Amino acid sequence: MPTVFTKDGFRFFFYSNDHTPIHVHVKFGNGEAVFIVEGDVVLRESVGMKTSELSKAEDLAIEHQELITQKWHEYFD
Repeated sequence: MPTVFTKDGFRFFFYSNDHTPIHVHVKFGNGEAVFIVEGDVVLRESVGMKTSELSKAEDLAIEHQELITQKWHEYFD
C-alpha cells in the first residue's frame, strides 16, 4: 500500500492492485473513504468516517489532487 501523503492524521494511499479511474483511499482513525480524483474530486464511498472528517479529507484531496495524480502515474504506469 503505497502512501501518497499524510496530514492531520489522514493517510492517503493506493492499494497495489488498484484500477482506474484514478482514485485515492483515505484512512482516518477506524474509518476509510475513497475519492475519485480524475477530473473533479468526488467521494466514491466511505465507511466509519464522520461528515466533518469526510469534509476535511475531501479538502485535502482537492488541495493535493495534482500530487495524487502524479504519484498514481509514477506507481501504475
